[in-house]
Amino acid sequence: MLIPDDYVTDLDVRLGLYRRLSSLENKTELEGFAAELHDRFGKPPAEIETLLAVVRTKTMCRRAGIERLDTGPKGATIQFRGNKFADPAGLVTFLQGQNGLAKVKDNKLVIRRDWTEDRERVRGAFAVVRDLARIAKAAKKAA
Repeated sequence: MLIPDDYVTDLDVRLGLYRRLSSLENKTELEGFAAELHDRFGKPPAEIETLLAVVRTKTMCRRAGIERLDTGPKGATIQFRGNKFADPAGLVTFLQGQNGLAKVKDNKLVIRRDWTEDRERVRGAFAVVRDLARIAKAAKKAA
């Protein structure tokens, strides 16, 4: 999940891009960043697409109140900030909709999935986090 040095050869420029990337907060900003990379350096390699997807997932984690997200080939574990989710009832509804593939264990949300490829893992984790962010956002609006 790095910007390949053969894509952006200048180290100072790469570091500047990483700094900018860490400050992006929404899909529009990420899309603008991706377009800028394409304009300045040519068609982005797959590593850039993965990096942008991970940054987008981290942004969703902040919205959902997720402190830590760990993924692997068998799924994901999620820990919420302060071990609390914005809408506990919404989380229960989310769990019920997972057909037994999600549970809370040791104050962590455990999601079972078969994500054998990195690309599946990134997409799958984003989908889960996006759903949790939507639930959290609805709870904040209702409050």
